[in-house]
Amino acid sequence: MNIEAQATEPARAARMSGDERREQILAAARRVFAEGGFAATTDEVARAASVSQPYVVRLFGSKRDLFLEAYRQAADRVVEALTLAAREDDPKDAMGRAYLELIADRDLLRLLMHGFIASADEEVGRAARHCLGEAYRLYVEATGATPDEARQFVAFGMLLNVLVATDAEAHPGEDPGMDGLLECVALTAHRAQGQA
Repeated sequence: MNIEAQATEPARAARMSGDERREQILAAARRVFAEGGFAATTDEVARAASVSQPYVVRLFGSKRDLFLEAYRQAADRVVEALTLAAREDDPKDAMGRAYLELIADRDLLRLLMHGFIASADEEVGRAARHCLGEAYRLYVEATGATPDEARQFVAFGMLLNVLVATDAEAHPGEDPGMDGLLECVALTAHRAQGQA
């Protein structure tokens, strides 16, 4: 084959390993489940990953098992980020910053929220409770906070989740109560930064 023919021949896609393909499907699942929650289908995940639906089911067994694995990855990401932040010189500030960085990823945030909702499933519930419990435990151990201070840290994080998930900041003036809540949250965050 001459050089000119080689240049015009379509490039062949590199073949993925089984692990790479599995991660590709999990990445698609995280996006799809973040958008549609547990109601999303394996067919939607397959389309997002550019694979067949039977292939997704063959790899993961069921939609529930796929959702659970995607959710565990999201929850593990939160725990890992907080664990690293807890090792910094100022763990209170570092853990707060780490959580704000995490929830900036709307897919991660929404997948976590869908997992909390799907916690009637025992395994999903166990993963959700572990994520919340670890955030609390890490905060107490790393910062020396009282149990009530650690509860406030976790509770404030959950409030931030809801505000981001509902896109509250994008709707000023829509609801006076929400405007007041957003102002209070901003003042609380500002005060926390001033104390750090």
